[in-house]
Amino acid sequence: MEVRYVPDHLVLSVVVGSRAYGLETEDSDVDRRGVFVAPTPLFWRLAKPPTHVEGPLPEQFSWEVERFCGLALEANPTVLECLWSPIVEQVTPAGEDLLAIRRAFLSGRAHRTFTGYADAQFRRLDPERPRWKQAMHMIRLLISGLHLARHGEPLVRMDDHRDRLLAVRRGEVSWAEVQRWRAELTAAFPDTSALPGEPDRRRVEDYLTTTRKAAL
Repeated sequence: MEVRYVPDHLVLSVVVGSRAYGLETEDSDVDRRGVFVAPTPLFWRLAKPPTHVEGPLPEQFSWEVERFCGLALEANPTVLECLWSPIVEQVTPAGEDLLAIRRAFLSGRAHRTFTGYADAQFRRLDPERPRWKQAMHMIRLLISGLHLARHGEPLVRMDDHRDRLLAVRRGEVSWAEVQRWRAELTAAFPDTSALPGEPDRRRVEDYLTTTRKAAL
C-alpha cells in the first residue's frame, strides 16, 4: 500500500512567499510549505522514507521532520521563515510543539545565511537587465535578516516596506537606488547580534525523539 506522506502525515502546513510577506499581487500563486512525520517503522526498512515531497497541491513542498529540523539548525532562511509564517493552514499537536520550540533553532549563523542568500541573489542579477522581482526579494531577505539580528526573530510581514518593495518589483526604482538600499541594510547589521551563539540542539533532539516515538 502506497504511503501518502502528504497530506496524511502532515503536521504543519503554512503559506510562504508573497502572500505571507504581504507583497502579493493579483497574479501571485499560493506557495505552501509543510512538515510531515513519516511513520517510524518505515525507517527500519532498507528503503527509507523521502526527505521531502512535492505536491499534491500546486506550489506545495513539504519536508520530513528530521530534514526540516536539520535545515532549520543550519539557519536556512526559507525554512526558518516557515516557523514564523503568519498564515498557518494546518497544524497538529506535533506541529504545535514544533512551533513552540522555533527559537531553539536560532543562532548567530542566521546573520551569515540571510546576508549570504541575499548576496547570492544579488550576484545573479544583471544591472543592465535586472529581474526586478528577484531584486525585491533580495532586499526583503536583508530586511528580514536585519530584524532577526536586532530582535531575535525574522520579519515575515513587510507591511512597513510594502510600497517601496513593490515599486522595486515593478521596475519603478533605479538600479542605483536598489544598490544604495542594499548597502544601507547591510551596513545596519549590528556587530553584536540578539541571537545566541549556537542553536539549542538538545531541545530540538528531544522534540524529534518524542515525535518519532509518537509515530510508532
